[in-house]
Amino acid sequence: MKKIGLLSDTHSWWDDKYEKYFADCDEIWHAGDIGSVDLALRLAALKPFRAVYGNIDNSKIRTAYPEFLRFTLEGVDVLMTHIGGHPDKYAQRVRPVLFANPPKLFICGHSHILKVMFDKKLNCLHINPGAAGNYGFHKVRTLIRFVLNDGNISDLEVIELNG
Repeated sequence: MKKIGLLSDTHSWWDDKYEKYFADCDEIWHAGDIGSVDLALRLAALKPFRAVYGNIDNSKIRTAYPEFLRFTLEGVDVLMTHIGGHPDKYAQRVRPVLFANPPKLFICGHSHILKVMFDKKLNCLHINPGAAGNYGFHKVRTLIRFVLNDGNISDLEVIELNG
């Protein structure tokens, strides 16, 4: 069993609440627009860290983290990228990957809009954790925690960071 802390679109913004909400997580995942290597290193110092780069990330981040990250953890096939869209409106560049070999869990960021949707056509859970940073149009900063265990995704929590 692994408890995952998921965030996206930090745009270099550090919040001490990340430490609080990720304290009991086994890993931290970042779905792009990290913003700075310093922020990535700070998150990686808390827990094992997996990330993809986003459209605002510089060459240092793009060298350290891939555009697409695919792995299996606790029996769950995971695909993560920054610009991915959502069920029925997937981004053009992810469609070939998704439809050829659908993962069980598809994670992306970019929109700054929190979405958790099950795609019945692909038998895949889609998660966009919204934006954890303070840059952008979103009014509420969010992150997500969930558990992977024996091929299942459970105990999903949405955490609002405002206030």
